[in-house]
Amino acid sequence: MSEYRKIRLTELGWDTDLVLEPQPEPPPEPDGDQVLVSVEACGVCHRDLVDRRGGFGFMPLPITPGHEVAGRVMATGEDVTDWEVGDRVGTMHRDFCGACPACEAGQTSLCQNGLAVPGLVIDGGYASHILAPQRCFFRLPDGIGAAEAAVLHCTFGTAYRGLRGSGEVTPGRHVLVTGANGGVGTAAVQVAKRLGARVTAVVRSEAHADLVKSLGAEVVLVNPGDSFHKSLMGDPVDVAMDCVGPPTFNASLRSLRPGGRIVVVGNVNADKAALNLGYVVVKGLRIFGSSGATRADMHEVLDLHAKEPFHIQIEEQLGLEHADHAQRRVLAGGLQGRLVLVP
Repeated sequence: MSEYRKIRLTELGWDTDLVLEPQPEPPPEPDGDQVLVSVEACGVCHRDLVDRRGGFGFMPLPITPGHEVAGRVMATGEDVTDWEVGDRVGTMHRDFCGACPACEAGQTSLCQNGLAVPGLVIDGGYASHILAPQRCFFRLPDGIGAAEAAVLHCTFGTAYRGLRGSGEVTPGRHVLVTGANGGVGTAAVQVAKRLGARVTAVVRSEAHADLVKSLGAEVVLVNPGDSFHKSLMGDPVDVAMDCVGPPTFNASLRSLRPGGRIVVVGNVNADKAALNLGYVVVKGLRIFGSSGATRADMHEVLDLHAKEPFHIQIEEQLGLEHADHAQRRVLAGGLQGRLVLVP
């Protein structure tokens, strides 16, 4: 089998399996500000499923999925200034322009000119190599395993940005995390604890309770997602991080104290979430959407990890040829952490 391989999504939906394509020729050399990276590992994220079902109408086909990559720089284009051959890097959700108002404010994940999105607009990391603009990457240290490094941005970066930024979590706050057994959920429990918060976690099955308790949750609520707020009467939360979406949104909202914040980072299905505007108005609630992280966010996450390592929950590592099976396992739900493809 060729050393150069990639997975291809050829049709939207679940009727056609992902295809593994060996490549007889090396991947193209980078030009301009592109960087060629040899993939060490790539996480399988729920967003990959959203892409596969056609959640974004501008995705070209065929395409290689995957936006959670850790790897080594193999070659750089002539205009690359951020990286050198041999640097270890991880993928951002997309690149950024560096010059728009969002970028100048340090909010590079909100850049509207960042059009290179691995796995959605350009070929992603379900492959032996990925070719992308230099600003699609952030720097990784050598001391983190490949699987853990691959998922760090999308899990801990997302959790940190949502809790520290939009949630403004400070010591003594009460934080609720839904979907606390998933990739972002397990990260959010740990990040909230590092920020000094008291954590209540919500899971669907008792089988996940011990895990989230071991990560720092003081209280674990086992609930299908629609009524856990009733268990918080008399002890509402300051911040709810909703890692699930429509199934848990209403209960998350009703778990908040007056003036509380809900940070939505999950969207497990295409259902619309009902919103009682009168309740939001009377309670003075604040609703935030959040995704991804900036390079600055990742520097802070890695600094926290260096001081006291996070537990980066990996369910299983699989060969690239098992990509379709991995996505279907994520679709079925119930995992504890991330599945990771290792080319």
